[in-house]
Amino acid sequence: MEQIDAVLAGNRRVLARTISEVEDGGPDARALLGALYPHTGRAHVVGITGAPGTGKSTLVNALARAYRTAGQTVGVIAVDPTSPFTGGALLGDRVRMRDLAGDPGVFIRSMATRGSLGGLARATADVVLILDAAGFERVLVETVGAGQAEVDIASAAHTTIVVEAPDMGDVQAFKAGVLEIADLFAVNKADREGADRTVMALQAMQGAEPLEGTHKRSNVQTSFDPEKPGPQADGSWLVPIVRTVAPRGEGVEKLREWVELHAAYLHETGQRSQRETTQAKSAVMHILREQLLAALLARLPGGTGQLAAVVGAVARRELDPYAAASRLMSQ
Repeated sequence: MEQIDAVLAGNRRVLARTISEVEDGGPDARALLGALYPHTGRAHVVGITGAPGTGKSTLVNALARAYRTAGQTVGVIAVDPTSPFTGGALLGDRVRMRDLAGDPGVFIRSMATRGSLGGLARATADVVLILDAAGFERVLVETVGAGQAEVDIASAAHTTIVVEAPDMGDVQAFKAGVLEIADLFAVNKADREGADRTVMALQAMQGAEPLEGTHKRSNVQTSFDPEKPGPQADGSWLVPIVRTVAPRGEGVEKLREWVELHAAYLHETGQRSQRETTQAKSAVMHILREQLLAALLARLPGGTGQLAAVVGAVARRELDPYAAASRLMSQ
């Protein structure tokens, strides 16, 4: 198929069109993904999440530049809030990352959440597969920063970076589930007052002693010692904490090095295969739920009208939700 061959060859125009087709969904999109899927599994996918205002976009931009300097190609997926007027992404990729435009080794795509919970667009995982098939060695997925539901990023990434910033209230990682999904912590805007407190709070959550020098007000973490955080003697992974000042690129190369070390750790311990099995199960179950729901609604007498009537009965407390679901299933 000419379109598939063009995507595999990295044709940017065809790549952009294919992503749009997959976002829109439908049988043609499924056929495209089916043809591309055997060519995937090579890219390392990095999720970047954190609260709004932590500087995720600037950090993603700097991290992409660091990868280009290292000679690796990068795909960037920026998941943005949905415009209430157009249904599209509110923030354009050219606005966010102008200095990467024109680099043939970088492909940037903004995606709208379209109401999807957790800050991840419905088709994000599919777009990751397309960029993987197109030969991009690293795929960076930046989420909108919607809060606790950001744990969804873990289902789409091999390495998850949780971005914190000083003096933004409670550390994001204290929120349920976020500490568990972090493979790396980036304390961004580390030249600001309060960066040390943020680092120490993260270390305390991990039960770690403060690293030497963290009581001093330094702009970035300059040491890269895998004997402290990172791989441990028992095979576990102690989450590294990297200070960054993204606009100046400070600490970003260290962050990239830790991503690469984590990628190697996943391969060596067999955890990459385990994560991909979990991701595959999640993808199949998600698609199965969507298709089963669509099939159920299609077989209902009265279709969506019947669904609306039952939902109304639940809202009026005439039915409980479980009884409502049972009624719909029986019909």
